[in-house]
Amino acid sequence: MLGVSRGLANLSLGELQQQLALRGYKSIHAARVLREFYAHGGQWMEPSRPLPLGLLDCLRRDFPESAATLAVRQVAEDGTTKLLLRLQDGRTVETVLMPDFRVDRAAGCISSQVGCAMGCDFCATTKTGFERNLTAGEIIEQFLALRRESAAANRKLQTVVFMGMGEPLLNLDAVLEAVGRMADNQLGGLGWRQITVSTVGIVPGIDALTASGLNLHLAVSLHAPDDATRAQLLPMGRRFAIQDILAAADRFQASRGRPVTIQYCLLKGVNDSLDHAHALAALLATRRMHVNLLRYNPTGLSLRGVAYEPTTDESAESFVAALRSQRVVAHFRRSRGPDIDAACGQLRRRTQVVS
Repeated sequence: MLGVSRGLANLSLGELQQQLALRGYKSIHAARVLREFYAHGGQWMEPSRPLPLGLLDCLRRDFPESAATLAVRQVAEDGTTKLLLRLQDGRTVETVLMPDFRVDRAAGCISSQVGCAMGCDFCATTKTGFERNLTAGEIIEQFLALRRESAAANRKLQTVVFMGMGEPLLNLDAVLEAVGRMADNQLGGLGWRQITVSTVGIVPGIDALTASGLNLHLAVSLHAPDDATRAQLLPMGRRFAIQDILAAADRFQASRGRPVTIQYCLLKGVNDSLDHAHALAALLATRRMHVNLLRYNPTGLSLRGVAYEPTTDESAESFVAALRSQRVVAHFRRSRGPDIDAACGQLRRRTQVVS
């Protein structure tokens, strides 16, 4: 065996081409190997057309199916499946499969970092701190695990959002490399428009994503219409003002021609009043952006010792009505997996506490 054994998910097309050449095979076979590998969720299957004699055995020997192992699997009553994957260095990362309204489709939520440094006060991930960035291969491992789960449920993994653990724009090189493999019709075949990158509002990162030219979607986690409230909830809010974040989102939207999504988690008595709704509507009055309202999944005491609560149904309905009265496109994202550790970082944190 040549070199160090590692999972095939860690290899780009160019790297696999080099590895095949080192083993005496034509590099032209690399694209088909990876396409078959991605199509079967990272599992070695007999290809639809035969490979050169001995190549499949060579690949199975030198490149294990996965460099990550399943540590915990939770399935909610609504079909939401949360996976905790253990990486080669022993660290763990979460990824989630969410059933679509269509019975044959599903959406995936993928992490970009082990832990998170953003310190969002209502998020469970922040309680474990930041450990390191994920490699492109470790991101691909999540994608392949989601493909296996969706296939087992007789669904197609239709869309992927980088909204799991971590801030994607602080690991942008690895995220974009992984996205390229997932989206490329010659590899993962998911499609560029099926992928969304979510950020707390890292302005230079949004501009870098814009400059990449990749035909992705952008979501911005705003969670407050004013800088003072936002800084309490998201410490990063002290670094980038809301107007600067929205201006960067404007630049992205102008370059892509499709609406940016504004994520807004409603917290009882914090950001869910009619005044907040009117202020948010004023921010978006001249912008063709969509507001995605989230119902909070409680995660216990925050880093600041606050026990946040989800807004009441009455307040939530009043909030969305106020936005729509100002012609802001707004809708509620369906709550997922309330009977499991569905909120970002919950399962990983609980597992760490138990162990």
